[in-house]
Amino acid sequence: MPLTTPRANTTVAITGASSGIGAEIARCLAAKGFSTTLIARRTDRLETLAAELRDKHGVASTTLACDVSDRAQRLALVESLNAGPTVVGLVNNAGFGTFGHVASADADREREMVAVNIEAVHDLTIRLLPGMVERGEGAILNTGSTAGAQPLPNMATYAASKAFVIAFSEGLSAELAGTGVSCTVLCPGPVKTEFADVAGSAGLEDSMPSIAVVGASEVARQAVEGMLKGTRTVTPGFANRLTAIAARIAPRSLVLPIAAKYTAR
Repeated sequence: MPLTTPRANTTVAITGASSGIGAEIARCLAAKGFSTTLIARRTDRLETLAAELRDKHGVASTTLACDVSDRAQRLALVESLNAGPTVVGLVNNAGFGTFGHVASADADREREMVAVNIEAVHDLTIRLLPGMVERGEGAILNTGSTAGAQPLPNMATYAASKAFVIAFSEGLSAELAGTGVSCTVLCPGPVKTEFADVAGSAGLEDSMPSIAVVGASEVARQAVEGMLKGTRTVTPGFANRLTAIAARIAPRSLVLPIAAKYTAR
C-alpha cells in the first residue's frame, strides 16, 4: 500500500490543516493511527486540533506555523519536517479562491492565490518526494477541485490553479507507478467550509443544488481512503463526478457560456 501501516517515528504532513477539509483529513488519519504534522498560519487552531487528536486517538500530533505562499517560510518548513519524524505522507491542502473579474481584482491577492494553490503544491512536492521514492514508500494527496475541470469566468485564476493541480497530480501519479509512492488528487465540488466566505462567493455557494454538496467530513473520508489505496483521482459525489466529466469533454463554446451564467451575480 502507498501509505504504510502507521508506525513510530513517522508522520503525515498536512497544509491548510486549521479548518475545513484539511482539519477533517487530519481527524481521519489520526483515527487510523497515523501521527500528523499540522501546518497553517493560525497556530491557535492548530494547537487545539492537535490536542484533540492526541487525546481522542492517542497519536502524536505536532504543529508548524507556515504561510506557504512565502518561499522562505516553505524552505524553513521543509527543514523542520526533515529534522523530525519521517514524512511518509504529504497532504497539500492549503488553498483559497477569489470571485470577480480579473481586470478589477486585487492583483496582490491574485498573485498570492497562485503562490498558495500552485507554487506551494509544486515546491513542497518536489522537495519531499525524492525521500519517499528513495525509501520506496509514501503518499501525496493534493487538493484540487471540480472547478479545475473547465475555465470559470469570475473565478478564472482559481479554476486555472486547480487545473494545474489536477494535471500535475495525475501526471505524477503515472510517473510514480512501481516506486511504492503514490499521488492522489482530491477534486471536491461545493463543500460547506470557510472557502466561500474567503472567496466572496457565499451567495453562489448557497444557490448550489443540495445533491452537489458533500460534507467536509465525507470528503475527507473519501480522500484518505483514496490516499491509502493510491487512487489517482477522488471526486466525492456522483453529481460532481458527472459534472466534471461533462466539463472536460464538452466543447468550450458550450461550456463557457454556461459557466459564465452560473457564476454571474
